Amino acid sequence: MVIGILLALLGGTLVCLQNTFNANVKKQVSVWSTTMLVLALGFLASFAAGLAFEGTALFSFDADLWFWFSGVVGVGVVACVTQGVQSLGPSRAISLVMVSQIFFGLVWDSLGWFGLEQVPFTFQSFLGVLLISGGVLLFQLGPAIEEKARGQKQRTAARRTVKVNG
Repeated sequence: MVIGILLALLGGTLVCLQNTFNANVKKQVSVWSTTMLVLALGFLASFAAGLAFEGTALFSFDADLWFWFSGVVGVGVVACVTQGVQSLGPSRAISLVMVSQIFFGLVWDSLGWFGLEQVPFTFQSFLGVLLISGGVLLFQLGPAIEEKARGQKQRTAARRTVKVNG
């Protein structure tokens, strides 16, 4: 379990790093050029790693045919997240991606979709998604709330200055 946790944390770090890099590439070229570059380099790297670690077993596919098309979904992932990171910044975009992943993971687990073993939907899991979503919302709105408070303090200070000088 510890290895699973460490790998998940490393994966999250790598996703954030990749999306930050992708957003910087997108500043220079289109989103489709960025997506093509990311997925082509990812194909080459995973092909080389697969050959190195699995040899010819790399070519032994034992999955339903429709699962083979997850790479097509990857095009949408890279295109959407790259643009989201460029528009919102890495921490905001990735936090929203995280909430979306947790929410849809809960739905798909609960319904047993996509070959997943059906897991009962519980109040605890709903509350967990709600708390995480609330934390992300607070994170998203935090700067706006701080800016509004700062503006109110400045207006109050300006009124005091006018009263003292007036």
